[in-house]
Amino acid sequence: MDYEIIKARLEDVVGLHKMLLDREDGMVLPRTLHQLYTHVRDFYVLLHHDKNGTELVGCCALAMCWAEIAEIRTLYILPEHRKKGYAKKMIDACLSEAKDLKLARIFVLTDQIEFFSYMGFLEVSKDELPQKVWADCLHCPRFPNCDEIAMLYNLK
Repeated sequence: MDYEIIKARLEDVVGLHKMLLDREDGMVLPRTLHQLYTHVRDFYVLLHHDKNGTELVGCCALAMCWAEIAEIRTLYILPEHRKKGYAKKMIDACLSEAKDLKLARIFVLTDQIEFFSYMGFLEVSKDELPQKVWADCLHCPRFPNCDEIAMLYNLK
């Protein structure tokens, strides 16, 4: 068994859509095909290679929000491929890209506080985030009763 993290390609979009739609754990918001095609360059995908071929088993996106801030979103790994360190590696890939882009801050909205604290993120008030974030929130099924915590990672 072999795993690989790469930037998503157009050929990955249908698999991403199916993976994000076919789960009932509520860990991430489902994305439409349109959203995935228009933001495919934001995504990293986790591929699992074995004797039966290659399967898309995880994803994570770095979405630009404003001049010096981006959001890590849609971190998801199929349950049977978890607990192998790939969530950390996917976040590391996003943080590396953020450094290359010379971003100052990265945020997440999450209920996985322990994991993101381990990764160096600190809890902050949602009021510290740019207004652009709230445009996405308006379309969320959790709005206005969101229980996610805002966490911030400072790159500078």
